[in-house]
Amino acid sequence: MAAGTLYTYPENWRAFKAQIAAQYSGANVKLASNPPAFTFGQTNRTPAFLNNFPLGKVPAYQGDDGFCLFESNAIAHYLGDDALRGATPQAAAQVLQWVSFADSEIIPPASAWVFPTLGIMQFNKQATEQAKEDVKRVLAVLNKHLNTRTFLVGERVSLADIAVACSMLWLYKQVLEPSFRQPYPNVTRWFVTCVNQPQFKAVLGEVKLCEKMAQFDAKKFAEVQPKKEATKRDKGAKDPAKTQEKKKEKKKEEKPAPEEMDECEAALAAEPKTKDPFAHLPRSAFILDDFKKKYCNEDTLGVALPYFWENFDREGFSIWFSSYKYSEDLRQTFMSCNLISGMFQRLEKLARNAFASVLLFGANNDSSISGIWVFRGHELPFTLSDAWNVDYLSYDWRMLDPDSEECKTMVKEYFACEGEFTHVGKAFCQSKTFK
Repeated sequence: MAAGTLYTYPENWRAFKAQIAAQYSGANVKLASNPPAFTFGQTNRTPAFLNNFPLGKVPAYQGDDGFCLFESNAIAHYLGDDALRGATPQAAAQVLQWVSFADSEIIPPASAWVFPTLGIMQFNKQATEQAKEDVKRVLAVLNKHLNTRTFLVGERVSLADIAVACSMLWLYKQVLEPSFRQPYPNVTRWFVTCVNQPQFKAVLGEVKLCEKMAQFDAKKFAEVQPKKEATKRDKGAKDPAKTQEKKKEKKKEEKPAPEEMDECEAALAAEPKTKDPFAHLPRSAFILDDFKKKYCNEDTLGVALPYFWENFDREGFSIWFSSYKYSEDLRQTFMSCNLISGMFQRLEKLARNAFASVLLFGANNDSSISGIWVFRGHELPFTLSDAWNVDYLSYDWRMLDPDSEECKTMVKEYFACEGEFTHVGKAFCQSKTFK
C-alpha cells in the first residue's frame, strides 16, 4: 500500500483528487500544506524541491520509498486502487476519458469564470460570457450522460467522478446558482451524491452549493494585486514623517481581512507576487524586449528576423508550435480572433518572458488557429501560475528545434504572416501578436 507525503497549499482542489483517492484505497498519505513542513511560494522554489519536482508545481507527491510524482491526475491514479482506476480495460479507458474531459473541457471555462470572482484575475466580460456558454455545454453533456447513471463509469465511484467533481467544486460553490443549474438536475444530483460520500466529506467537509452567483469585486481584486500606486504617490512627498505615517495607514487599509479571503484564494493570489516564476532560470543575453521593439517598429523580414536569429539564446529560450485542438467548433472568424485575444489578455503578466505570433487560417465555419511562441526556459510556462493555465490545454504544443529548417521556415512565415503554410492547408486570414 502506498505511503508518502503530499505537498500542496491549503484547500487546493487539485490536491483534493489525490486525498480522496487515498481515502478510498487506504493509502497512508501525510499532508504537508502549512509551515514549517511546506510554505507555498518558498518551499517549492528551493533547489531540493526542484530536484524532485522540476516545475515547482503542487500538488507533488513523494513516497516514503523516494518515488516522486507531479501532476494531480497521476498522483490520484497512483494513490487509488484498481476499483477507482476501472476494473476492465473498457472501464479504465472510460475513466481516463472523463479525467481528460475535466482537464480540457471543464477547467478552462471554470477558471475564466470563477477566478475573477475570487479576486485573482481581472474581469473580462467577453471571456466570462464565453466561459458561461462553455460551462452550459459541459453541463448539458454531463446531464445527458447521467440521465440513467448514478456515477460516470460503472456502478460505484471511480477516479472519473473524483476528477470531474473536484474540477467543478468552485463552480458549484461560487457561481452555479439555482436558476443556472436548474436545467441540469442530473448533474447536481450526481455532484451532491459524490460530495456526500464519506471519503469525499473526509477531505472536503460540508460543501454548500452556491445560492447567488458571485460577481467580480474590483475592490477585492485591487487588494490582492501588487501595490504599485502607493509607491508612486509617496515618491514625491516632502515630509518623511507624514510619508511614513501614510504608508502605515495605507498598509493597514490594504491588508485584507481574513474573512474576505480563504486560504485557497490567498495562496493563488500570492503566487505571482511571492517570487518571479522565472527566477530559477539563469540570466540570458537575449533581451526579448529588444527584439519586440525591432519587430514592432522595423521591417520584419529585413531587420527583425535577422536580429532574432543573431541574438536568440538556445540555452535560455525555446520555440514552440501551438495548434488549437477544436477547429470543428470555430464558427465566425471574428469570434475566433476574440478567442485568441482573450487568451492573450489572460496571459498579460507572462509577456515579459514570452512572444507569439498566432494566426487564424481559413474562413467562416472552416478555420484553424496555430502559432509560434517563444518562451523563457525550455518548459511550457503556463503551469507556473494558476492565472496562466486557463487556455493552454485547448491547444496542442510541440517544441521545435531552433536549428532545424522546419523551425526556421515556420518562424519566418508566422512572424511575417506570409508564406506557403504547407502544414495548414488553408489560406491565411488574420494575425494576432502577443508582445
